[in-house]
Amino acid sequence: MWTGRGWAVSEKGTPMGMVRAGYLVWAAVAVAASARAQEAVPGEIRGAAIQQQRAAIEWTRVLCKEPGRYIGWPSVCLRKNGELLAVFSGDRDAHICPWGKVQMVKSTDLGGTWGAPVTIGNTPLDDRDAGIIELPNGDLVVAWFTSLAYCQSIRDRAKLPSGSAKEQWFLHDEKIPQAVKDEWLGAYTMRSSDGGRTWLKPVRTAGSTPHGPILLKDGRLLYVGRYFKGEQTVISVEESRDQGASWQMLSEIHPSPEEQAPQMFHEPHAVETGDGRIVAQVRYHGPGGCLRQSESADGGKTWTVMRPTRLAGLPPHLLRLSSGKILTVYGRRSGACGEYACLSDDGGRTWDVANEIKLAGHFDGDLGYPASAELPDGSILTVYYQAEKAGEKACLMGTRWRVRNMN
Repeated sequence: MWTGRGWAVSEKGTPMGMVRAGYLVWAAVAVAASARAQEAVPGEIRGAAIQQQRAAIEWTRVLCKEPGRYIGWPSVCLRKNGELLAVFSGDRDAHICPWGKVQMVKSTDLGGTWGAPVTIGNTPLDDRDAGIIELPNGDLVVAWFTSLAYCQSIRDRAKLPSGSAKEQWFLHDEKIPQAVKDEWLGAYTMRSSDGGRTWLKPVRTAGSTPHGPILLKDGRLLYVGRYFKGEQTVISVEESRDQGASWQMLSEIHPSPEEQAPQMFHEPHAVETGDGRIVAQVRYHGPGGCLRQSESADGGKTWTVMRPTRLAGLPPHLLRLSSGKILTVYGRRSGACGEYACLSDDGGRTWDVANEIKLAGHFDGDLGYPASAELPDGSILTVYYQAEKAGEKACLMGTRWRVRNMN
């Protein structure tokens, strides 16, 4: 495992000298039987109809649970050797805390069972929102970003209850030199050539996004991300021509002038279509909250102005299926909360919103960031985070489903 610039890492992935007392020993959660995943409502699994106009739900299960801890913001990829890998931010107290680590779980039976989580990235800061892809040579590239957002809630120690989690955050934070915070705050990718056992030194990127870069047919990696410029968020487009060893800024994706406002655009993802266009969708914080979309016809050098879609959710993950259809998945945190999907039959130009697919429901809005992989038999595994039961912390969950042909 890459150890960081002088930061020795323990076998459990925690920087030496900063090891928390009582560090948990993780136990893999055995996948529940399909019958256990079903709700009491006939014809539904966790609030989603088994038979829908454009989808058939096969099962929804817990893929990984860290008892008493919080998992968030996963991504998944299917390797050429048949392994499924899912990465996420694990070993957390909560949605915002200082403890997040980039962790990975593996399945060798196409999602039926999963191994124990392994820490593959652990900077001195909070590590969040991991993405993963496999390169043509079998190398893996993982993307993530670091955060100090937890500091906002621990500024005044006198107001923190003695023995509370936030007091522990404060005690942890005061041990991190400001120079170390300055060094590590940002967005990164790292590469592994041995299936994720060891990782090369992280490489900085200008922008970040939950599900990381994509591989284009010409061999380039394209990373559509987001960075902050004053009060504005900028949707950036970077490329790598050396398998993620370095990144160069290629372009930006711009909103319409009437939608340009502070903190409005976040967490994009992109896909290359069958005809060579690149379609990107962007999380939007304006009225309605529907995803925005842009396209490039020249490999990412120039982009259309973002336009509204009718896809209500956040953030997107796009995937081109073997059929040529484009799939987008997203979480919905208000109204009928849950994980949703929608299909495009024309390369992302239009979306079949009338037949939107509900993958799983949920009892609150702390959920989402779904990502999908198409399996060899044509079924789809979509992974996401949400609590299995009320009162529990969020875990890694997955839904296996199939696209139904339209009559």
